[in-house]
Parts: sequence; structure tokens; C-alpha cells
Amino acid sequence: MIEENKIVKRVAVYGRVSTARQEEEETIKTQLVATREFAAQKSFTIIQEYVDEGWSGTILARPGLDQLRADASKGLWDAVLIYDPDRLARRYFFQELVMDELREQGIETLFVTVAPSKNQEDQLLYGVRGVFAEYERMKITERFRLGRVRKAKEGHIVTSCAAYGYKLITRKGKLGDANFIQTHYEIDETEARVVRMIFSWIADDRLTTRQVVKRLQKEGIMPRRSKRGVWNTSTLNTLLRNKTYIGEAHYGSSYAVVPVNPRIKEGYRKVKKTSRKIRPEEEWIKIATPPLISEDLFNSTQKQLKINYELSQRNRKNEYLLSGKIKCVCGNSRAGEGPQHGKHLYYRCTARVHAYPLPPECQERGINARIADGLLWSRVTEFMSSPKLIAQQAERWMDSRTTKATNTSINIEPLQKELLKLEKQEARYVSAYGEGVFSLDKLRELTQPLKEQIVNLKGQIAKAEMASAEQIPSSVLTKKEVKEFAERAAINLSNLNFESKRAIVMSIVDKVVGTQEALHVYGHISLKNHVKFETNDRYCGAPECGEVDSF
Repeated sequence: MIEENKIVKRVAVYGRVSTARQEEEETIKTQLVATREFAAQKSFTIIQEYVDEGWSGTILARPGLDQLRADASKGLWDAVLIYDPDRLARRYFFQELVMDELREQGIETLFVTVAPSKNQEDQLLYGVRGVFAEYERMKITERFRLGRVRKAKEGHIVTSCAAYGYKLITRKGKLGDANFIQTHYEIDETEARVVRMIFSWIADDRLTTRQVVKRLQKEGIMPRRSKRGVWNTSTLNTLLRNKTYIGEAHYGSSYAVVPVNPRIKEGYRKVKKTSRKIRPEEEWIKIATPPLISEDLFNSTQKQLKINYELSQRNRKNEYLLSGKIKCVCGNSRAGEGPQHGKHLYYRCTARVHAYPLPPECQERGINARIADGLLWSRVTEFMSSPKLIAQQAERWMDSRTTKATNTSINIEPLQKELLKLEKQEARYVSAYGEGVFSLDKLRELTQPLKEQIVNLKGQIAKAEMASAEQIPSSVLTKKEVKEFAERAAINLSNLNFESKRAIVMSIVDKVVGTQEALHVYGHISLKNHVKFETNDRYCGAPECGEVDSF
């Protein structure tokens, strides 16, 4: 499909599959084989291959694609060869974004299934193809969703894995309809016996979920799936609140959302929507299932779970200054543990929680929370009220202001370049609309994000230009002013309540790693967030120095 007289000697190959099923069917290998054969036919030399397995085409932040984009500026190859445009991205906007970026580096993007554009008409047709491909993807997704909703309303179980205690039965065919597929639950008596015991242990024996885990381990009852071969308390909590066991399964009770404050902040995420929100109960679709326990036993269990929660030692409120920041030397987090055998509080390694009821691999002892909190806060107070450090930071900030105008002019250039690129892209969409490629509603959908980005960039450029014109202070703080400020800071820091101390620690401490013998604290104190200089008869303002003092 590429012109015979145009030979690219050095190419990089990119391949992507989006699901585990595609990985199992080896479609990534099929793509690579096809691109290798195509490269051999055209006398291309493959320099490197970049692969993203299990990544959705609606996500642009992929490790393989990011590495390819980073290597584009190194001159390792002259073109990128991809099997099909939808392997690059499912969204036409993402395709154009990556291709424009590569084009600026002098890199051509080639596809096995699509011939390169020879003129503007070919480019327009390619754009139309991308828009329709995105529309088709959305239509297929909506069709699948409506199909699942219809099945649930007809009383079918819509899941790929049966709840513990049941078997998922799929039967094809029905009177008058050979294509009909019926999906329902049947009781698995072996697992159902375990479910009844678990509910009885909570409701009748007044056990906690951790005690249930221990009893299941003692009796050799293993869960259906577990790498360690033991039950988790989270699994049991989900099981104990599942109304399927009283004959009432639900579909659509929750929906996926992007987490606001993810526990693990990874650089790459295959799935963006990893959290779930509960819909109003009136929107749930109820599906009848064969009951395993009585409704009275289920309600008694819920009451006991509430009592267990209220009496749990872990739910007593204690003040832990380093909670969420302190880690064990083994790599696991340390969690605050309330008083059980005395008045002392400790940060203990969570390895024992993850391993329960098995013995933990980490044998590190707990760290006295009061001692650790006191030591860290005394050091923080020392740093934040040090006249020497405050003076150094102020001088650094003053120096940065003198060169800010020059640096700003340099930083504006890439912003203006990006603005020009977005305006050109908006013009292309308007041109395509003028040719009747898509409707006015589709034009608004495509250009609205661009308009927002353009407004944002113009605002950044305007702020940068204003900052470059600011008056630069000609003098620094005197020793007397620094000393007075440090004294006031020391007094204020000593009188803070726990919530204020906690807020400061969360913003300046990255992590604390250690044992009973020593703590290693990693973080920085930025005067911009915690200090405001207030002096008489001179320039006043909040420091904005990007440099910080590590401790």
C-alpha cells in the first residue's frame, strides 16, 4: 500500500491489544507478524518494536507508546509502522495528536491497512474514517450495555463469575427460539454449606470477620480463588452483605468512576475507573435467585456486623501524626495500632495484616507512635523557625525574581507553539464540517475540548507576560526582620492543634522509613505554602521559590 519508489530504511513497529482475551488469542503476535512481513516486502529495516498488551485504545498514557514518543527525538528510526490506525488509538483526536507530534520530529507514520495520504482529499478521508471508527466504537459499547440491561430485566444473571455458593448455568435454546440463551444460578451444595456456616458464626456465635477467617483456616476450608489459599476479611465482608443469598441478586447497583484520591498513585493505569459508586436503590434491577439462607439470619448477621464495627479496637480514634506516611523497611506500610494492653500507641508493619491468619514474613517490631511523632515534629519546628534557613530561602527567592523576566520569555515560546497547533486543529474540524463530513453537533463535540485548551493556554501566556513585567525588589530582608519572624514562627508552631500539625506533615513529608532504632524522613519544606513575609515599608508578597530545603 506504500509507494514502491518511497523506501524507508529504518522503522519502529508498534502493536497494541486491549483485553486479556485478545492476549490469549495472540492477536498481538498476529499484528507483529503482519507488520514484519510488510516491512520485508518494502525493504524496511526494523530497528525496534514497542508493544502495549492489555491497554485500551481510549487511554493515551501507555508505557510502550510513551517510550516510542520519547525515542522519536533520538533519531533511531525514520518512520513508525503500525498495523492499523485503531491500534495507535481508538479516538481520532488521539491519533492526530501522536501523529502531529511525530511529524514535528521528522517521523512518518505508516499503516499496513491504510495507504499514506497523497493529498488533502486523502487526509480528509482518513479523518472521516477515524471519526466513524470512534462513532462505531461508541455504538458497540452502548449496544452491549443495552443488551446487558435487557437480559437483567428478563431475569438473567449478568456476570462472568457466580457468587460463592452458586454455579452459573448457561442454557441455549427455548421453545420457539433456538438462539435464546438463558443464564441463571444453581446452588452448589458444597459451597452453600460454607456460606450457611459463615452467616451462623457471625449471627449466632458473635464472631468477628477475622475470627471467621481463623476458623475457616483451622478447618481447612479454602476460598474459590486465592493466591495464598486463605480468606480475606474484605472478601467475607462482601459475601456477608450480598442479598443474593436471600434470593435477591442485583444488576446496576453501582457504576465505575475515576478515583478522586487513589491509594496507589501509579504512573500508568490500564483501567482509569477503578472505584465504584452506589446508585440509588430504586435504579437497581432485581433478579430472583435460589435462596441459601433465611432473611432473619441475614438481618441478624447485619446487626452483629454493625456491633462488631462499633466495638472494634481499630475504630477507636487515636491521633497518629505520621499515618499514611510511615513505612516499614520491608516495603509495607505501617499502620497505627490503638491501645490493647497498655496506654502506648504503635506504628506496626501491615505485613501481619496481609498475611493473616498465616505468620508474617516481616519480623520488625512496632515503633512507639508518641515518640516518633514528637521527634519528627520537633525537627519540623526547628527547620521552619530557623533564622538561617529562612534567610537563605528569602535570598534565593529574591535572586529568582531578578531572572524571572528572562526565563518567562523562554517559557512562553512552547505555550505559543502549542496554541498555534490547537488553533490549526480547530480550523481542520471547521473545514471538515464545511465539506459536510459531520453534523453541527459533532463539530461542537470535537471542538469544545479544543476551545477550552485554547482559552487555558491564552490565560497561561497572559500570566507569564504579566509576571515578566513585574517590578523586581532590590533589597533583601534584614537580620532583625528574619529573627523576629523566626521567633513568631516558633511560638505559633508550638501552639498548633493536632489537625494543623497533621496538615503540615501531610504537605511536607513524602515518606518516613525506619525501625525502633532510627527513622529516615524524606520530604521538603516550601516557604510558598507555609510562610508569608509581612514587613513594613518594603515589597510584600508570598515567596514562590521552586527550590526547597530537603531534610
